[in-house]
Amino acid sequence: MTAVKKYTPECLVNASRYRKLFSTLPEEVRRDVYSRMRELLVEEQRWCDRGNWLHIAQILTTVALYETLQKHGKSEPETFRIVSEAMWAELEPRKRFFRKMARLPFCLSLMKKVLPMGFRKGSGAGWKYVWHLDSDPKDRFHFECHECLYLHIFGERNLMKLGAMFCHSDVIAFGMLPYTDFRRTKTLCQGGDCCDFDFVRHKTDAGNGWERFPSI
Repeated sequence: MTAVKKYTPECLVNASRYRKLFSTLPEEVRRDVYSRMRELLVEEQRWCDRGNWLHIAQILTTVALYETLQKHGKSEPETFRIVSEAMWAELEPRKRFFRKMARLPFCLSLMKKVLPMGFRKGSGAGWKYVWHLDSDPKDRFHFECHECLYLHIFGERNLMKLGAMFCHSDVIAFGMLPYTDFRRTKTLCQGGDCCDFDFVRHKTDAGNGWERFPSI
């Protein structure tokens, strides 16, 4: 069932990668998470447009969980472990999808059409991409993100650790693709001047997949 795109705590949590984790939390914790999200929605209202809805669901739910779990007695390291493991676990279907797609001989040409369209549709205020579709050869697809909503919100709140956690999501989704190297050297939330995405296609599947990634 498609989530209703409303800027309410309930809709945002339901659309986030924390839906399963949230259902396991005590009622008092869930109530406080919702309360904190209502405050965050007011504080971050300038970013709450139509394009950013799904990103806001991830970001504000993350902040509310991170703060509320510590408020209820969890240490910061334990809170980060709970939040990051829950979020990354929800990426498994996406990872399987891209690995399956990478086995198609026309994978890269499909990505060149689908990813820019998806990024434009799913991005509102606070984003800036630079694409290289016209200059890339058929066996390469690369682009950069020069402005990022995650950096805006997590950076202003001194929560860059959570931003880096989301940067790692790309590594989970695109790392170890068959016939394809995903190369990344920097991200905005890890101190870079952009987030670089670089996919290089190979004729064989021997020794391809991971390239260098910044640590979190």
